[in-house]
Order: sequence, then C-alpha cells, then structure tokens
Amino acid sequence: MRSSRKGETLAELLYQEGVRNQQVLNAIAATPRDLFLPDALKHKAYQNTALPIGQGQTISQPYIVARMTELLLEAANQPKKVLEIGTGSGYQTAILAQLFNNVFSVERIKSLQFQAKRRMNHLDLHNIAMKHGDGWRGWASKGPFDAIIVTAAASRIPDDLLLQIEDGGRLIIPVGNEQQQLLCIDRTEGELQTKTVESVRFVPLVEGDLL
Repeated sequence: MRSSRKGETLAELLYQEGVRNQQVLNAIAATPRDLFLPDALKHKAYQNTALPIGQGQTISQPYIVARMTELLLEAANQPKKVLEIGTGSGYQTAILAQLFNNVFSVERIKSLQFQAKRRMNHLDLHNIAMKHGDGWRGWASKGPFDAIIVTAAASRIPDDLLLQIEDGGRLIIPVGNEQQQLLCIDRTEGELQTKTVESVRFVPLVEGDLL
C-alpha cells in the first residue's frame, strides 16, 4: 500500500507524540483509516482520537495502535507469528499484517469480523486468519504465538493467553476496569516479567457469549 498525504501527516503527528519505529510510522502512513469508519465519521479519520464503529466498539486512537505495535516489534524474539484479540474494525489488524508474517485475529462480534475481512481483501492483505470466538480463550489450535496483542481491556490477565505465548514471546494487554494500565508481559525461560507502560482507555474485553 502507498502512503497518502493525510496518512503521512498522521504519522508525523505520532512521531511528535513519541512513536519512533519507522516501520510502524510507514504502516500508519500507508493505511487508509477512513476505510475503517462509518461514513458519518470519515472526516475525522486522520485525527489522533478513538472513534465509535457501532456495536459499542471503537477504532483505537492511532497513537495507541502505533505504540502497542512498536512494543510488539521490540520483543526479544523478533516475532513473526502474532495473535490479535479483538479484530474490531480491522485497523490494527491491517497495521500488523504489514509488519508480521502471519496474523491471527479473534473477534466475538460476527458482523464486525465480516466487515473487517472485506476490508482486508480490499487492501490485498492475505496473511491474516480470522476467527469468530471468545478472545479470553485465544486461539490454542493455532498457537503458540511469538506475540499477542489485546485491543480491549481485560479485568484480569487471561490465563489462556499466557499459555499461548512462546518462550521469549510478549503479550501486550490493557488491564483494569475504571483505571486501566497497558501491560507488557515477557515470557523468558518460563518466567513472566510484567512492565506497566502507561494509562489507557479501552472498551471492555467481554468474556463468554458471542454475538
């Protein structure tokens, strides 16, 4: 995909906000964020803000998308196989697909998954596998994964996701209810090391019933 002037402007803004990985900034510049939004909100597509996409879900703030992706790329194992929990609009998925060999994405709301799949085809991104499922359970049959990124806030760290990380791998996840923290969890020789990155605001990671 080729970058657009609006995309490049957004990437420059994210650089000013502290995102330094050039691969991430290039992916942001090349991804048409307006494609992932309802018509009524397309005029806000290149603002650095989260926006509603229906079904009580949002498309994440570009800074957070870029920061979480940057953290994945900094993992010690140089991840190639990534699991995304919460496909949503597919915007984060599209960024990941430009930077990692294989992306697996789980979404509990069928209509959002269907729309996201169409967008991936439109963008000619074919290294993505999607599943309609409960994100709390991950995707064990396709694991383990080099890295996992969760794009909704969990009330606690899901045990199933910890089990699906390769040794040397990394989990990026927002945790909390009213006050949420973005956590970076590394598995090294079977031990888990957790670092708090920053305060964030995400919709909840819902457990159980699918829609």
